[in-house]
Amino acid sequence: MTQHPRISKAVIPAAGLGTRFLPATKATPKEMLPVVDKPAIQYVVEEAVAAGLDDVLMVTGRNKRPLEDHFDRNYELESALQKKGDAGRLAKVQESSDLATMHYVRQGDPKGLGHAVLCAAPHVGDEPFAVLLGDDLIDPRDPLLQRMVEVQEQRGGSVIALMEVAPEQIHLYGCAAVETTEDSDVVRVSGLVEKPDPADAPSNYAIIGRYVLDPHIFDILRRTEPGRGGEIQLTDALQQLAEDEKIGGPVHGVVFKGRRYDTGDRGDYLRAIVRLACEREDLGPDFRTWLRSYVAEEM
Repeated sequence: MTQHPRISKAVIPAAGLGTRFLPATKATPKEMLPVVDKPAIQYVVEEAVAAGLDDVLMVTGRNKRPLEDHFDRNYELESALQKKGDAGRLAKVQESSDLATMHYVRQGDPKGLGHAVLCAAPHVGDEPFAVLLGDDLIDPRDPLLQRMVEVQEQRGGSVIALMEVAPEQIHLYGCAAVETTEDSDVVRVSGLVEKPDPADAPSNYAIIGRYVLDPHIFDILRRTEPGRGGEIQLTDALQQLAEDEKIGGPVHGVVFKGRRYDTGDRGDYLRAIVRLACEREDLGPDFRTWLRSYVAEEM
């Protein structure tokens, strides 16, 4: 197989208003809501870095300045912790600012995910790149993005992350029509539709928030008309790539069967916190004991 250029850049759209979490997100970006003791957005940046993508562009909007502050140095706080001799907390504070080379661009108008990705065009240039959505946290023990990068380097084109869901849930996701390949976890994507009615869905393979994209996607997005919800849909642009691989190579999907934490829904956000807290060595034993007792009392 042809070896394609190594990917080094990741794009993280983070301009959403987080209305499902109001009033908590009235003044605090939803991406900064803590998952145990670390903001959700830091898990996403750590995932990109673990996959070898240490050049990260965050697409932000109004009232998102705390995102930039979190990944910047805080000399006053660091100095205070240093004077106290609190090396543990000092290391945690410095960790976020040392993770990656961070860049930021504003999405002036909330025109959808496709438009947010298009805002990254000047930074990305003509290189393939990854897109990570902050609502989906992927467990670091299940290196989905690394596998996607590997598939793109081997096969070219674009690669999307897919997960099988119950047929009655497919209307919540973008959906892919697929064909098998010689790799059990890789499928060829022949078509895509955004949030179809279950009766019209071509499969129960749902698109989850990880993409590795060929840069030809930018030209398509510039010509893509607003679709579902009046927004420029990334799924619509990917559909064009899937229809004609001469534009920017084929579209493949990596079928993910690992651990995924959805922080975009309030109930799933709470479940993600509980699951991650239970697995922490420093919190898990005591927390699991309390949780068993609480559940036993409630039932």
